[in-house]
Amino acid sequence: MRMSEGRRRVAIENVTPEIDCGRFPIKRTAGETVVVEADVFAEGHDLVAAAVQYRAEPETPWREVRMKLVENDRFRAEFPVDGLGRHLYTVTGWIDRFGTWRRDLAKRVDAGQDVAVDMEVGADLVEAAGRRARGQAGRDLRAFAKRLRGPGVEGAVETALSEGLRELMDAHPDRRRATAYGRQLGVVADRERARFSAWYELFPRSTAPEPGRHGTLKDAGERLAYVAALGFDVVYLPPIHPIGTSFRKGANNTLRARPDDPGSPWAIGNEDGGHKAVHPDLGTLEDFDAFVDHAAELGLEVALDIAFQTSPDHPYAKDHPEWFRRRPDGTIQYAETRRRDTRTSIRSISSPTDGRIYGRSCARSWSSGWATASGSSASTTRTRSPLASGNG
Repeated sequence: MRMSEGRRRVAIENVTPEIDCGRFPIKRTAGETVVVEADVFAEGHDLVAAAVQYRAEPETPWREVRMKLVENDRFRAEFPVDGLGRHLYTVTGWIDRFGTWRRDLAKRVDAGQDVAVDMEVGADLVEAAGRRARGQAGRDLRAFAKRLRGPGVEGAVETALSEGLRELMDAHPDRRRATAYGRQLGVVADRERARFSAWYELFPRSTAPEPGRHGTLKDAGERLAYVAALGFDVVYLPPIHPIGTSFRKGANNTLRARPDDPGSPWAIGNEDGGHKAVHPDLGTLEDFDAFVDHAAELGLEVALDIAFQTSPDHPYAKDHPEWFRRRPDGTIQYAETRRRDTRTSIRSISSPTDGRIYGRSCARSWSSGWATASGSSASTTRTRSPLASGNG
């Protein structure tokens, strides 16, 4: 520890909210506030002051709000989370020299003691604050210092205990030896529907009005008014990409598929394309855009399952074999989940290294991103939004 650190008398402990010593961010909805509390104290009888500092990434300047004493050594303040994304906050504390002087002055005045020397001490504190302040605040503080040194003790005491002086001094404290909390804590702010929303899972291929026909995105669009009328907020779609044919399973997970069995939507990819294509029987990217637009007109959002896995027929399995985990015999490791047996039909992408296979889970961004991807130009801002589902 540097020698100067020993002169930082204030300790800051038990900051809340804080998850696992700051390893994980707390969560809020944009527009909410974060209430921060901390134990702030020092040895001796001097008063302490504290503030919460906060900023939104990637902002550089910190904003600040003064903390108020709750009880004993516990302080509290709150700050707004104005926008989406990640925010940071921390706590700083310092000895409140003017507040301590003001408290002691009031006691001496009540006891009828001579406070002439005390007024000189206070004037020095106010004068120093005037040098720290800028503009009108600095001029006002220097004027207060002169009044504290004035000939009339009663008038000087009234000035010393005035709220106007206290507010100015609180705004310009001496923080040269302030203590900073050792961590910058995180807040992740998201939309209200990330906090709570009702989801309706819809398989487009099952929405044909007549039995025996493969449903389309246009058919699924006809169901949206019904979903909206039920009060749902989000329509969740499974993968809508071409489905592999190798090792395809039949109804109820039977090992032998019939010629008309459609296969699992999570077995993504065949000769028609992979994650950048729409299943031909469902329609086109334009049909998907129309589906999203119609949902928006009804107050619904669309969440599309982006599953980082493929069938053996996916173009990635041939073009990028390094993306897949291999078994000791050289074969690609198949996927296994608790919900279904996917052996041989689905391969999990182990460590993707090319940003082109990533996309925003927002349905609109998926449509436009994959339609225009041509190499290294695809965006990789997120692999999931809070409205993205699991991978299958």
